[in-house]
Amino acid sequence: MTTNPLIAILSILVLSVACAPQAELVRTQSEMTDLRQDVKTNKTLVQDLQKQIDQDIMKRLDVLDANVKGSADVQKVMADYGAKTDQLTTDLQLLQGKLEENNFRIAEFAQKLDDRSVKIAELSARIDELETKVKTLSTGTSTVTTGESTSSQKTIEPSETYRQAKSDYDRGHFDLALAGFQYYIVQFPNASMIDNAQYWVGECQYSKKEYSKAIDAFTKVIKNYPKSDKVAGAKLKIGLSYMNEKNYSKAKEYLHKVIKEHPSSNEAAIAKDRLAKIER
Repeated sequence: MTTNPLIAILSILVLSVACAPQAELVRTQSEMTDLRQDVKTNKTLVQDLQKQIDQDIMKRLDVLDANVKGSADVQKVMADYGAKTDQLTTDLQLLQGKLEENNFRIAEFAQKLDDRSVKIAELSARIDELETKVKTLSTGTSTVTTGESTSSQKTIEPSETYRQAKSDYDRGHFDLALAGFQYYIVQFPNASMIDNAQYWVGECQYSKKEYSKAIDAFTKVIKNYPKSDKVAGAKLKIGLSYMNEKNYSKAKEYLHKVIKEHPSSNEAAIAKDRLAKIER
């Protein structure tokens, strides 16, 4: 039995379309795994180096104390102590810089992965359509239609949606930005920047002075994404929203939370400043 050339071509097309994006997705996921391991390793190195600095400082203080009591060469001890401590501090700064760079790269990879996942979904729909056409041709019940189908129309990528919404926010177009971030949340609920998008919904409403809505949006960040790096900012903005509503008891409650739960953050410093103004 002779195979219809058109059916053979369509079958080959189905296989080629299906395999390529899956391989690319696997490769990207592998790269992200390697980066996450680098970040984990660097975090450990930073912590170990910080401990080493602390231990070195204590040891050298002991040495300095002994030399002050039993030696006239105090300046030499001080110089040696300062040089070694400076070197350790420099190493720590370099590691922290590398950690920040890797975190940025992971965020970029995550967004690329989001985009590729959407493209794969599009291609899967096209594959299903092609398989249907192949089956139809095999049975001889219909002919292949021409023209672009709705399943193959280009979908806006998650990264572009997020970028445009953030750009609108930066330009002060808060209504447009709000619509963009809300669209992102609805259309891409599993995307890597979903917690950030929810946070920026709150920022848009805060900028529009819709403080009650902002509080609701920031609360969703805390509740739905407790491990997000936006949680400290969300708590701070809830406190500031209550301040703007002149609900000072609730404002102090959240500002104290920021200071207690995120003591080393920039948000904690801002919270302390705002608390000082409330309590004057």
